[in-house]
Order: sequence, then C-alpha cells, then structure tokens
Amino acid sequence: MRVMVLGKASEDSEKGVPPTKEAFEAMDRFIEELVKAGVLVAGAGLKNSAEAKRIVSDGSGHTVIDGPFAEARELVAGFSIWEVKDMDEAVAWAKRSPSPVAGSSEIEIRPFYEAPDLVEFVTPEKLSAPREGERGKLGVA
Repeated sequence: MRVMVLGKASEDSEKGVPPTKEAFEAMDRFIEELVKAGVLVAGAGLKNSAEAKRIVSDGSGHTVIDGPFAEARELVAGFSIWEVKDMDEAVAWAKRSPSPVAGSSEIEIRPFYEAPDLVEFVTPEKLSAPREGERGKLGVA
C-alpha cells in the first residue's frame, strides 16, 4: 500500500526559520532507515507558503491567489511517499519520525487510491496501461 505522509507547517517554518542542525541530522538518519527498509518512494521539503500559489476554480474560470496563506497548521511543509504493508506500519514509522521543529509538530498519513479501489470506475487493464503522452500510471507522475 502506498501512502503520502504530509509534514504540517509550523509558525516557524512559515516564517522561513530552518530546522536546527541537529533536527536535519536526525531527519537524515530517519530517511536513511526508510530507504534501507525499502519504505521510502519519494519525498521533499517545501518552501513556505509566501512562495506558493493557489488556483481556485469556480467551474467557469480560475483565480490565482498568491501566498502567504493563513493558518500555518493547515499547510504542508513537506511530503514523502511510502510503500508499506498497511496503515499500522505507516503509523509505526511516523511515530519514529523526528520532529523538524522545536515544540509541537504534526504528520498526516493519507493512503493512495490503488487499482482495486477504482475497479468500479476503470478496468485494471486501463489503470495499468499509460495513455499516449502520459508519464505513468494513474496517480503516478
């Protein structure tokens, strides 16, 4: 099962305050553990929302909203994609994750839709066959 692990932003990360050297080192060690265990598929930290854009569609058009955005705790500061056997394993790994900031931090884990979840809408053959001009399977860039 693939999950996306979302590291939530903090007031400090939104202000551009970098993690401490010790926090970076702890995260590097944790990422190395994920890689050695074959869990980590991809991941990256994100710049703060001052450098972000939101695109809002009302059905007939699109509006671009420039960051920064309010409510840091609702924003994503980084992500990773893990391949785990189930949600219990994902939670166990997340509990081992070091906090990148002083004080409280939050991680959200969301499972990806997989082929069996979509069989009612799309045949498994269509899900596994990339369409012309696409880079990969549905949901995979």
